[in-house]
Amino acid sequence: MDDIITPKPETPERNANADAGKNVGRFRRLWRWFWSPGKISLGALLILGFVFGIIFWGGFNTAMEATNTEAFCVSCHEMEQNVYREYRQTIHYTNRTGVRATCPDCHVPKDWTHKIIRKVQASNELYHHFMGTVDTREKFDAKRLELAKDVWRAMKTTDSRECRNCHNLTYMDFSRQEKRSNEKHQEAVKNGMSCIDCHKGIAHHLPAGAQEAINALENEFGPRSNSSNSSNAK
Repeated sequence: MDDIITPKPETPERNANADAGKNVGRFRRLWRWFWSPGKISLGALLILGFVFGIIFWGGFNTAMEATNTEAFCVSCHEMEQNVYREYRQTIHYTNRTGVRATCPDCHVPKDWTHKIIRKVQASNELYHHFMGTVDTREKFDAKRLELAKDVWRAMKTTDSRECRNCHNLTYMDFSRQEKRSNEKHQEAVKNGMSCIDCHKGIAHHLPAGAQEAINALENEFGPRSNSSNSSNAK
């Protein structure tokens, strides 16, 4: 009579080895599927997408930074022949410390989200550049007050965000300031004021009708400190 073969009892070790083998098998099948040739494998698509994503992102940021320079800003003759020439006569352009605030320092946010928003808004400026809206001194002067009000309103809305990249009331030593500056800055701290409340016309000439526009903005945003100290400032 043939011997009856009795199956060996299952042990935890055998079960673990079987499970490991199944997992390896699943991984191999997944790996083969991932790289399986068709028109193009999923793996190749992912790698190509990753590489092209890096190239696109690098190119995008390079273009962003190229349009975020003073040289780019003044490449339009409307800027070079008008506000840029005024700016070159101010302390933001040349000073005893050699620290310059360029066009993008004052007009383009540093953080990425707000920078993108500002770049989108700038497309309107490109439109008017190609339309020749302010391509002569006469046209520019006629639009100057409107342009100034747009900038003042934007700076007030953002609490002079770009100014605060360099100037921060929190870190000012009022005791080392002149009496008038000391008093005004402490008043600004007390009343929660923004830089642009007082410092209009710092880097560019104030346009004709500026005081009336300033009064209108004060009515829009609420009372502010006496802004007469900014008249004729550069």
